[in-house]
Amino acid sequence: MEKSLEKALEIYSVLAVGKNISLKDKETSELYNAFYSDSETYDIVSELLSKLNLRLYEYNETLFVTAGSGNKVFGYTNDDLKKQMGLRLNKELYLVYFIVYEALLQFYKSSDTYQIKEYMRLDELVEAVSADLKRIGDENVSYTEDEANDSSMTAVALLWDSLPPFISEDKDRNKASRGSRMGYAKLTANFMCGEDMFVMVEDRLYPTDRFHAIAENYFESSAIYDYFSNEGGDLNA
Repeated sequence: MEKSLEKALEIYSVLAVGKNISLKDKETSELYNAFYSDSETYDIVSELLSKLNLRLYEYNETLFVTAGSGNKVFGYTNDDLKKQMGLRLNKELYLVYFIVYEALLQFYKSSDTYQIKEYMRLDELVEAVSADLKRIGDENVSYTEDEANDSSMTAVALLWDSLPPFISEDKDRNKASRGSRMGYAKLTANFMCGEDMFVMVEDRLYPTDRFHAIAENYFESSAIYDYFSNEGGDLNA
């Protein structure tokens, strides 16, 4: 039991700092094997992660961990994300969330389907966001910007509609800002790359194994999925 506990804590210490444990990695393959070969180690790690509201996923013989919904210790609060991304308003942050959602749909229509493309271009992401937010805006045409709650999808749709597709700074492929639709797409893409969800090559985003692990297991059980699937409401609710 003591040996299993020691190995479980070693596995947890790697996963808790955002690193992955992979059978294909010389440095962590022994931990991967220990996790699956020793039932006590497996149970201790699983229980520890559960108590800390962390979720463990596997994809392509690699273990990943991510914060569970509402985990303010290992995850981000809305205020954390606004500060990190240079955003001021809730509707700006929820626009970023919606762009993340659309990025997922570029590769999966649901978590039980296979990946449908190899990569996506930033302009494809902008077009997808525009199409779905236009539909939401059309369905709520009676609302004005002043009437729309800062946390509503109507406010997000109105914000996107007010943005130009591009500005001159968008010619710099690394430029991310709140000044245009492409700027928001780049801002979101940079964040997702920083979280090891994508690798960006010029204007193309390639999903990582971490992205697939989360997309195929986590997304449908999250509050964001429920919110966007039901097409509206208040994200603060």
